Amino acid sequence: MREELVTVFLGGDVMLGRGVDQILPHPGDPALRESFVRDARSYVELAEAANGPVPRPADFRRPWGEALAALDDAAPDMRVINLETSVTADGDFAPGKGVHYRMHPANLPCLAVARPDVCALANNHVLDFGARGLRETLDVLADAGLRTAGAGDDVTRARRPAAVSLDEGHRVLVLSFGMPSSGIPPAWAATADRAGVALVEDPSPATAAPLARRVRQLRRPGDIVVASVHWGPNWGYDVTPAERDFAHTLVDAGVDIVHGHSSHHPRPLEIHHDRLVLYGCGDLVDDYEGITGHAAYRDDLRVLYLVRVEAGTGRLAGLDMVPLRARRMRLEHAPAEDTAWLRAVLDEHSRAFGTRVATGPDGTLTASRA
Repeated sequence: MREELVTVFLGGDVMLGRGVDQILPHPGDPALRESFVRDARSYVELAEAANGPVPRPADFRRPWGEALAALDDAAPDMRVINLETSVTADGDFAPGKGVHYRMHPANLPCLAVARPDVCALANNHVLDFGARGLRETLDVLADAGLRTAGAGDDVTRARRPAAVSLDEGHRVLVLSFGMPSSGIPPAWAATADRAGVALVEDPSPATAAPLARRVRQLRRPGDIVVASVHWGPNWGYDVTPAERDFAHTLVDAGVDIVHGHSSHHPRPLEIHHDRLVLYGCGDLVDDYEGITGHAAYRDDLRVLYLVRVEAGTGRLAGLDMVPLRARRMRLEHAPAEDTAWLRAVLDEHSRAFGTRVATGPDGTLTASRA
């Protein structure tokens, strides 16, 4: 009998604050405390200087652009993103940080239009406006019926997985955690009496072991388990041996998909024991358009990851990657030449992991064991 397939959409960093917040119908306070930029509207001006005018106020759907229709066409059973933005009009700028992201709560429909089933929150921006900002973020998302994982009022809640029930009694469990290598301040770690994020010190056997035990305890027959981890630097394709060993330990313990993020561009991917490891999904929605300095990485290119897994076994049945491009603060389908560039780069850097990336007949990218 053929196993039933479940399609899980995985998105990288969704950063709806700063410039994105400013083009929406209810922009918040544009004040920033960055070294060179003090007004979030400057990021809109950079995008306009690069590619043309951006309408203001923009429809809530605009930042997602053609990604929304692509997702509707794919009809995934489950949608998971890394929400790397506080949703608050409260709180003070977190000290010691150079960049802060917040979206006004009245602009939450810009997130809701993408219909995420789970927002992973264990990242280096969810506490940009302190504990009060985190509290409002959690409340606003909960009031909108959006599940979260990776942050909470205490360590127990921060570590609690989000569970989404599917047909035939199947569930998708999403565990969200982050590491200091992504820029999460250690002081943001949730404790028994402090709100914060689920923080893992580093990718080591000592930290992987308790996570592996939790996965074995939580997983029920027929479950699909996603480990959403915010780790590593913003730029570069290198995956450390420790990160690879860490991912393998999670897969061997019962994780079906490792959903890595933090890098501003896609990193290598791997198929380990018929399970998918995404070492870095790259940004999905942000205000980076027009920012110079890392052009070689083509961070204007974005990817929708559509992962098909066998519902009963969790094995990878297929992966489609939809390439997109950011223009005028809106996502559009990437031209053929950009898709070819992205395929070549991902294929080159994934070969070391025994994985090849090819172009499918419909213009999406696919992955398979070499």
